[in-house]
Amino acid sequence: MIGIIGAMEIEIEGIRSLMTEKEEKTISGVKYVIGKLGNNNVVTAVCGIGKVFAAICAQTMILNFKPDIVVNTGVAGSIDASLGILDIAVADKVVQHDMDTSPIGDPKGLLSGINVIYMDADEKASALLVELVKEAGINAVRGAIASGDQFIASKTQKDEIKANFPDAIACEMEGAAIGQVCYVNKVRFAVLRAISDNADGGAVEDYPAFAKKTAENYIGIIARFAQDYSL
Repeated sequence: MIGIIGAMEIEIEGIRSLMTEKEEKTISGVKYVIGKLGNNNVVTAVCGIGKVFAAICAQTMILNFKPDIVVNTGVAGSIDASLGILDIAVADKVVQHDMDTSPIGDPKGLLSGINVIYMDADEKASALLVELVKEAGINAVRGAIASGDQFIASKTQKDEIKANFPDAIACEMEGAAIGQVCYVNKVRFAVLRAISDNADGGAVEDYPAFAKKTAENYIGIIARFAQDYSL
């Protein structure tokens, strides 16, 4: 079973349209659609925006549908020069850039209780995603994806994330929360994000202009992944 989570309907609706043998189940207001992509069983969900909604959705998905891997997909802002609008970032690890207990001596990003800053994405899944992106003729970059409950839309915010987490290549609002839930449940995870803006002063204009187009770019890639991935 492959779980696929996106924050918004535009990030998941195209994937659902390709599924067969579909059934629906609603839990805590979230609709989970179960079906098949190729010969693999999949479950998809639109979690809502932000880390709390993402965590609720991921935990519910794991407990009720027992996916072998959870893939978070959607759009993101670029915080690295190697990624432009319509390119794709694939996580080799995730971090929560707004987690900060540094006033009591912890490093920024440390997740108290599990005592890690970065959580590693599944290597096999990440490598396959990069391969599929490149086959589609789209620039793919692997690196850390940083999540926080903020829409990053200024150079100051962007530079601060990059300064605190130099490995970060893109920022969004859900991936590392899903990664944390998977980490504590010992479930593999992967994150693929299409770049809709540069997380700077132009982000407010760029995001609505490019979000739908970027979503269209990765729908086929996620569908291929769900068909080709094996444990």
